Amino acid sequence: MKKMTFILITFFTALGLMAQSHYKVDPAHTSVNFKVKHSGITFVNGKFEKFDGGIIGNMNNIEDARVFFNVETASVNTSVPMRDDHLRSADFFDVEKYPAMTFESSSIEKIEENKYKLHGKLQIKDVTKDVTFDVHYGGVVKGEDGTETVGFIAKNRINRLDYNVAYDPDGLGIGKDVTITLYLEFKSAL
Repeated sequence: MKKMTFILITFFTALGLMAQSHYKVDPAHTSVNFKVKHSGITFVNGKFEKFDGGIIGNMNNIEDARVFFNVETASVNTSVPMRDDHLRSADFFDVEKYPAMTFESSSIEKIEENKYKLHGKLQIKDVTKDVTFDVHYGGVVKGEDGTETVGFIAKNRINRLDYNVAYDPDGLGIGKDVTITLYLEFKSAL
């Protein structure tokens, strides 16, 4: 009896997942950006160039979707090679030991038309914390081949010290707060 119950649960779970749409991030139309205050007078902008991620769910009911995202820390790019090498070091991302940052959603809350709060777990280095991204849903378009492309802008601000990115802990040269802005496009799998 237990075996039959397990088989039925597995079957209906698989059937439910098959009924959901799967979207994969489109790296050609996505950017993972950050900015941090420098010397208290201006900002340094940067981005990560290698990442992947996806959405499982129905865009007609975004609140029930699941979102996941991975970023390769070694792909950091601030357009200054010496600074990028320092960011890859143990002073900052320690990319040899921690090659990826990850995000996985726990819930999505609709605030108003096309505006959402994306709640989830963000892991940087050896620290995982609850975070909330402010998300603007840009909509969905259908390609000639039948694929759907959905667009989002997601923003958040974190304290880098919370994630053991602790070089210059007083924040005199490098600010403690990091603003994250993601411009995202996901394509449906056929």
